[in-house]
Amino acid sequence: MSIEKLLFVTRFQDLSFDDLKPLLELRKAGLNHIVFLNVIESEKVRMQRGVGFKKSEAVRLKEMANVRFIDWAETLFEQGLEVGVYIVVGNVVQQVVKSAKNEDVDLIVMGHQPKTRLQELYTGVDISEILERTRTPILIHKEPPASLQTAMHPFQRPLLATAWSQASLHAIEFLKPIGPVIEEIHILHVADKDTLNSDSAMSVQQTRKENRKKLDTVCAQFTSIGVSARGHVHIGDPVKEIEQAAQEQRASMVALGMSRRAGWQERWMGSIPRTLMDRLSIPVLMVPTDEKAESLSIRKDNVPHVG
Repeated sequence: MSIEKLLFVTRFQDLSFDDLKPLLELRKAGLNHIVFLNVIESEKVRMQRGVGFKKSEAVRLKEMANVRFIDWAETLFEQGLEVGVYIVVGNVVQQVVKSAKNEDVDLIVMGHQPKTRLQELYTGVDISEILERTRTPILIHKEPPASLQTAMHPFQRPLLATAWSQASLHAIEFLKPIGPVIEEIHILHVADKDTLNSDSAMSVQQTRKENRKKLDTVCAQFTSIGVSARGHVHIGDPVKEIEQAAQEQRASMVALGMSRRAGWQERWMGSIPRTLMDRLSIPVLMVPTDEKAESLSIRKDNVPHVG
């Protein structure tokens, strides 16, 4: 699938129009429609006794957002893009899921501020919950470090982390149609040292050889559409190895699949995507797998999921 329509979720302090500009490179891969969403959280306009909300304050905040969006839309119209706008009072998770479904978008873009598990559960802004309720990939925007603050856009040099799970394979398929905007892609598999059959050098080399063969196959798929691709095998802690590989390869973002089956257990105990989202200083693209495809894969292959 190509990225033709994008949902840009902003509270203005976390995402600005300047953050959208690099993503306009996706026009080369089919982007033609931007939908803006500003959710005024109920807590900001709630009455002191918690009953109802201050209508005048809600109107004021909506008009402020509308002025911003009109200015942004005029610039995008001049570039031949279609624009849609939603300004609503409510719960962020619910409104993002609703807007993504109503508009049938191909990508959701959001900002991110690290929070504790309890803060996420009670503030209602939980990225993993959005991923559980939508099949739409989410790009978590991050301000790049000074060393990468050039003209590079997120999709220019992605690092794709794969665990060969259904979620990981779905992420690979999502990135292929975006080939026209990818300069070079690095594909990483991190083998868990605890799963090696023994501590022998032969076991390590066998693991590397098996995964190298899979990586070569995936790289060939990207090369066939004109995208330079390199595969990497690391052994160790997935989060640390992905973080290190992203730095070594000067990645513009990290992409990975994410299961939609984990639910509340994952939200309490944590996950690799969540940890990377908090720790990395570059954007993170999370691609939720299709529920039916994932269920079929688990019954057929019994492949454990890391992404």
